[in-house]
Amino acid sequence: MPESQMAAQSATSYGQVLKESKLSTDQKQTALVRSVGGRIANAVEQFMRENGMEKDIANFKWEFNLIEDETPNAWCMPGGKVAFYTGILPFTQDEAGIAVVMGHEVAHAVAKHGSERVSHQMIQQGLGAAVNWASSQYYAQYQSVIMQVYGYGSQYGVILPYSRKHESEADRLGLIFMSMAGYDPNAAVAFWQRMAAGKDGAPLEFMSTHPSDQTRITKLQASIPEAMKYYKAR
Repeated sequence: MPESQMAAQSATSYGQVLKESKLSTDQKQTALVRSVGGRIANAVEQFMRENGMEKDIANFKWEFNLIEDETPNAWCMPGGKVAFYTGILPFTQDEAGIAVVMGHEVAHAVAKHGSERVSHQMIQQGLGAAVNWASSQYYAQYQSVIMQVYGYGSQYGVILPYSRKHESEADRLGLIFMSMAGYDPNAAVAFWQRMAAGKDGAPLEFMSTHPSDQTRITKLQASIPEAMKYYKAR
């Protein structure tokens, strides 16, 4: 899926989300989210320039908004459109915590995970249609079983592992971006520990789009030395 098309569609969707949502009236929190977002955006642009990849974010038009919602969530659409929910602020606790989440979500967009996931879903649907036709022609008596096996195989064998890979990649890049922005990457471990402690339960890792909390924390700890090479304390 072309990134320019994804960015254009995302800008439209983002505008719709803002219309349907209640933006936070807390000026201090909103200003903090936007300040951290600006620092992360500058770090991303610097990183991409230094690595000859500035064309990959040519369609980015950064925007950061704080939405009044108790859900502990945040996201970044292709094109740099970011939304933070007030429900995640008790977990971020401070500016460094916001940088952890901001770096991670922005990394998804920079690494083009959105367009990759759309492409994966299109392939999954296309192959599913092909398998359905072939099974109806040659193995009609087993068609329902074949489609069920295909569904489980493609979901748990391809889609979910790729989603977990995306999460791990966003964690690693997010550490680099927050470090370049002047935030200590060690704050990421404490943030994810708080998130893990606040959960009521989680699905088995192989059935989830995200790594388990312990897997994520272990990988973050392993990536911190690399991120520290970019760290410039403010």
